Amino acid sequence: MQAAVVNVLGEAPKYQSFPDPEVQPGEVLVKVRAAGLHQVVKAIASGAHYSSGGGLPAVPGVDGVGRLPDGRRVYFGMLRRPWGTMAEFAAAPVKMCTPVPDGLDDVRAAAIANPGMSAWVSMQRAELGIGETVLILGATGVAGQLAIQIARTLGAKRVIAAGRNVAAISGSNVDAVIGLAEPEEAISEVLGKEVASGIDVVIDYVWGRPAELTLEALAKGFKATATHATRYVEVGAMAGRSITLPAEVLRAVDLTLKGSGFGAAKIDVIFAAIPKLFEQAAAGKLTIDVDPVPLAEVESVWNRVEKGRRIVLTI
Repeated sequence: MQAAVVNVLGEAPKYQSFPDPEVQPGEVLVKVRAAGLHQVVKAIASGAHYSSGGGLPAVPGVDGVGRLPDGRRVYFGMLRRPWGTMAEFAAAPVKMCTPVPDGLDDVRAAAIANPGMSAWVSMQRAELGIGETVLILGATGVAGQLAIQIARTLGAKRVIAAGRNVAAISGSNVDAVIGLAEPEEAISEVLGKEVASGIDVVIDYVWGRPAELTLEALAKGFKATATHATRYVEVGAMAGRSITLPAEVLRAVDLTLKGSGFGAAKIDVIFAAIPKLFEQAAAGKLTIDVDPVPLAEVESVWNRVEKGRRIVLTI
């Protein structure tokens, strides 16, 4: 079969032939139609992700949409290495195949599932309640934009969006926007004002310096007579993999800090979000901008900077 193939860690995959997948008990052969080029896919292929591992050559891709032998359309994932979803065929675990509703096309389903799951599960990890205020760091990326919509769906009263590409969320349903490309003094000033009003949940797709500024603002907002609890959920690290966390922050803030990912949340909880996402997307309640590209052009788009649109490779 033809596939995107990673031959060297850190290099863009080549479009070339690769052995057909071997279907084992509990698996089903899927004719792949679309696979999202998610940030996690690039990280795994470069060797930088915590789940990276296994030999090369290998096919990248963590999920996709395709047809079963009986014609049913499904979303699928969790393939055995060295096979991934960016290929003509995949041997998918039957239990990891989810029907795609008629109102949702292959490309949009492949685009929305991974970032949508990330956003939905992060809100669950945060235990976001109706009427609460949520700050989304990295809200201008694809996952962040979906997080805005999901926060509203789950009943958030106030949504604060922070990111570098603020134009990407110009039409979004948010109450405040923080430009992370602004000078740090300006960012800290705006964060301080929002902290004074109370932030219940932080969903962080960027980590690094923006996370430090946010935690500093929470600490500076300390009031001994009016302690405010904040649940902070770390999802991604686009701005840096490490931060400096001063001890006084943990003493000044009623802070719950946790992560959201395949290691932090149970796999069945993560996959349980998919039908909900698809239902909302098919009804037009969750939207995503998509850039479909033929699989044969994978090498040319692999390192393209994503600007609010998810690249989906089509087969």
